[in-house]
Amino acid sequence: MEWSWSQLSDLYWSASKWQINLLVIGNLLGGLCLGSLLGYERWYNGRAAGMRTYGLVCMASAAAITIIGYSGYWYGGAAPDAVHPDMTRVAQGVLTGIGFLGAGMIMKEGLSISGLTSAASVWMSSVIGILIGVGFYAAAIALTILCMVFVTVVNRIEGVLPRRVSLFVNVKLNPEHSWTVETLAGRLSPFGLKLHEESISIQADASGTRWSFMISAQDRRTFFSVVDLARDIMAADHIQELDIQPARN
Repeated sequence: MEWSWSQLSDLYWSASKWQINLLVIGNLLGGLCLGSLLGYERWYNGRAAGMRTYGLVCMASAAAITIIGYSGYWYGGAAPDAVHPDMTRVAQGVLTGIGFLGAGMIMKEGLSISGLTSAASVWMSSVIGILIGVGFYAAAIALTILCMVFVTVVNRIEGVLPRRVSLFVNVKLNPEHSWTVETLAGRLSPFGLKLHEESISIQADASGTRWSFMISAQDRRTFFSVVDLARDIMAADHIQELDIQPARN
């Protein structure tokens, strides 16, 4: 079937097509703005994924859902019965794909896991994009504000509520020196620290013995700084290396 230039122009550039395109463009801009707004909070707190990542995720989700809703206008509307997309499957595919992106943001080092909040919020940005795509603009704006307020406020609340501070420690001893679990627990007790014996890992070679273990403070308010703890540990002449990091899991 041959098409003239005027027929093709009517198919893709008619007034009705312009209206649909403007609506899609509006959804894209809305997704970009709301996603960037949500990403600003992560960027402000020094996270790797910031405004660009969240904006692109939210805009892409909005685009995928929006174009499905206007499948009758695909290919200029010349073949309205060619496809019958299932909106729920598209939304499921979007959320699953963003889930893989979020999984790549989660990092594990020792007993410390980071990036969980960023992964959850980038997944949430795709939900915001879906809301924009289906036309729930007020709900999308409300969800964006709720996410930002929740992450900010709860972070401050967590800083006030009592909890136990946990640390993951790696210590390398001289070859001629050895520790026992009782000795190690006794050294930590005066500092208000508890040794988790189930976390102890020991590696030994000709250069020395390496102990890896997790400790926790009974009360965060009485726990002194990590710098002071490291200085007191390194004061012992039989310690060659020391590595202390937060144990968040």
